[in-house]
Amino acid sequence: MVQIASKNLTLEEFLQLPETKPASEYIDGQIIQKPMPQGEHSTIQGELIITINGVTKPQKIARAFPELRCIFAGRAIVPDVSVFLWERIPRNENGGVANIFALAPDWIIEILSPEQSQSKVIAKILHSLKHGTQMGWLIDPSEKVVFVYFSNQPPELFDETEQLLPVPSFASELQLTVGDLFAWLLE
Repeated sequence: MVQIASKNLTLEEFLQLPETKPASEYIDGQIIQKPMPQGEHSTIQGELIITINGVTKPQKIARAFPELRCIFAGRAIVPDVSVFLWERIPRNENGGVANIFALAPDWIIEILSPEQSQSKVIAKILHSLKHGTQMGWLIDPSEKVVFVYFSNQPPELFDETEQLLPVPSFASELQLTVGDLFAWLLE
């Protein structure tokens, strides 16, 4: 994450700025640009979106979004994957998906990049949990581990190939092991 010097912008002022590539986030009055995703990050992110949507989208249970700006509790964050319950997806007048998501995701997934601060990513997950997110995943491709953060219990580490990864109750049909997730890097 690259922290960009700012003159103490408000969230509203930040939201008026042009978008950056990669995206910038507004956290505690600071503008922080996310690192450019690389191969492992992009592979896991893409496969997760397809896998989650394959289970939850056909039944209109939930939908996974990549790199979606979520604005809530004084912050504007861009999780690697944001999953929203179907009925919580903001809609425009014609029923289509809205552009502005002014709420916390139901499930936040972050994929750690080599140059990212693990503590800053964890802080983002914990902030989301404090404001309504049900579950957070922090995937570390270099260590082949997944940290799972729950809204009502201590986090857990998943680092054994056969371990089934916990998912929010709305995605209970999703059966994904640690081995399945990291096997995507070999395909």
